Amino acid sequence: MKINWGTGIVIAIIAFMSFIMYFVISMSTDNKFSHDLVTDNYYQKELEFQDQIDATKNAKLLEEDVEIVKSEKGLQIYFPKIFKNEMEGKVFLYRPSNKQLDFEIPISITDNYLLVPEKSLLDGRWNISVKVTHNNKEYYFSEEITY
Repeated sequence: MKINWGTGIVIAIIAFMSFIMYFVISMSTDNKFSHDLVTDNYYQKELEFQDQIDATKNAKLLEEDVEIVKSEKGLQIYFPKIFKNEMEGKVFLYRPSNKQLDFEIPISITDNYLLVPEKSLLDGRWNISVKVTHNNKEYYFSEEITY
C-alpha cells in the first residue's frame, strides 16, 4: 500500500498529539511530579510583604548583620550586638525540595548566637529567614545556604 503526502501528514499529526497527551496525562497523575506552593497561606503572606520590606530596610541600616556559621554542632546564627538579649523573634528554615522538613525556632539565646542542631538539618539547600523585634522595631534577615 502506498501512502501519499496527505495520509503521512495526518499520521504525523496524530502521532504528535498522542505523544503530547501521553506526557500531559503522565505528568498530572504521577505523584513524583506534584509541586506545592511555597506556603499554603499565599495571599496572607502577600498582604504582609510590605512589612517585610520595611523590616529588611531596618536591618540594612544596622552596622552589623546576622551571621550564619556552620559548625560541628549545627548552624550558629550570630545576632548583632546591638540586640543583646533584649529581642524576640523567630528563625524560619525553609527547605525548597520538601515542605515536611520546614521548621521554625523561637529566638531564645544566652550567648550572642542561636544554635540550630545538626540533627534538624539535612544536607542540601536551605532558605533561612530571621525576624527580630527589638525596641518595638522589626528587622528581617534572609539568606540561602547549602548545608
